[in-house]
Amino acid sequence: MSRRDGSQVPDSAAEERRNPELPCVPGRIEGMIAGVDEVGRGPLAGAVVAAAVILPAGREIPGVGDSKALTSGQRTRVAEMVRRHALAWALGRAEVEEIDTVNILQASLLAMRRAVLALDPAPEYVLVDGRDCPAVPCAVRNVVKGDALVPTIGAASILAKVARDEEMVELDAQYPGWGFASHKGYPTPAHLRVLRERGPTPLHRRSFGPVREALRRMQGHLAK
Repeated sequence: MSRRDGSQVPDSAAEERRNPELPCVPGRIEGMIAGVDEVGRGPLAGAVVAAAVILPAGREIPGVGDSKALTSGQRTRVAEMVRRHALAWALGRAEVEEIDTVNILQASLLAMRRAVLALDPAPEYVLVDGRDCPAVPCAVRNVVKGDALVPTIGAASILAKVARDEEMVELDAQYPGWGFASHKGYPTPAHLRVLRERGPTPLHRRSFGPVREALRRMQGHLAK
């Protein structure tokens, strides 16, 4: 994993031991604050992508906090404003192989950790959307529905979604007929139909039920 300047971010077991996970702590928040969110827990295919953002104090970016109400084009424009005005921003990810190895929750936390570690300057405090906190070398607090309540988390949510959506559009060209540009890997009826007909691609998460079932069906046909 690299920072925006190209330098490498430590991401080893030794680093994990030096920076053990801190509890999700309540209380007053001061200093350099990063918001963190991830996108891609629910899809059957593709990586899970996280973003971390540090905004200047008091900076308001129109559209942040309303991601689900925005069109794809509007989210892209808001993402451009976030990148332009942020003091720091970074992306992190966990690949399909990691998702299948450690499970989607742990992979999501890993992607968020990688995003936080890639920030330069490093944050003094991290606010995370949802109920679970990644292991990071600073104080961290979870905020349920934080993407709608905390501007820095809302900004991270938009960056993560735009980045993952763009990636799935690119992958659509590599896997024609799958509709990744449309459903982004989520288990829509159209996606499930093609999965049953063709069997999974290398993009699919073998640990997810519909993909396992498609694999069993394909292996059964081959055995006949």
